[in-house]
Amino acid sequence: MTAADAAVEAVATAATLLIALDFDGTLSPLVDEPMSARMTPGARAALEELAALPATTVALVSGRTLADLRVIAEHDDASPWWLMGSHGAESWEPGSGAAESDDDADDRALRDRLTAEIRDAVAALPGVRVEPKQFGLGLHTRTADAETARAARTATDEILAAEAPSWRRRTGHDILEFSFRHEGKDSAVAHLRERVGASAVLFAGDDVTDEDALRSLQPGDLGVRVGGGDTAATLRVDDIDAFVAVLEQIARLRRAHTR
Repeated sequence: MTAADAAVEAVATAATLLIALDFDGTLSPLVDEPMSARMTPGARAALEELAALPATTVALVSGRTLADLRVIAEHDDASPWWLMGSHGAESWEPGSGAAESDDDADDRALRDRLTAEIRDAVAALPGVRVEPKQFGLGLHTRTADAETARAARTATDEILAAEAPSWRRRTGHDILEFSFRHEGKDSAVAHLRERVGASAVLFAGDDVTDEDALRSLQPGDLGVRVGGGDTAATLRVDDIDAFVAVLEQIARLRRAHTR
């Protein structure tokens, strides 16, 4: 048995397992139109099978706002899946629904003003899009050329440095994001671990923001990086299909273990 197989078996046979996963690039291919993202059929089938097993919790942990995450994950009120949106600043719990947000009016007003200001600053740059977020904003440059993307990021950085220097800055696949809330995917996983009483956690992601959670994992947990890039993960897989194969392996082992 390889070290990777041993790590997979260890989480699959844990007493109480939390499976907390990034969405874009981990369960769903990256797309030019963000709201068209959907998880692959294989990923959905594997998560539905895992969520039906005893002492097993499935959660999606995303930088998307909670409302958008529910749309792209095709998540309804009867779903057993937990959701952590906005890098953990928003949450949805089965049986309870969405938690109330405690952001204040001044923060929301600054968010709206900066979103409009940045939209104006990058309006002439083709392939650049500004996304309003619950606690900030995102600058998307996936369909812009490299020079245009650099110009858009520079303009956005200058505005935020001058007007909201305390906001948290994050980079990802063709996105620059700012938020007045400072939660990260590490705190999201810690919250979920405590809420469900997990004895082991599987976390997987494909991007820079997922490394916060991967670095926070404990002995007995399993971190998976989908695709390339520097990582703290124990296991790396090439793509979504390869990660689905890992989920299917865990489901087989856990079904046998909990029978």
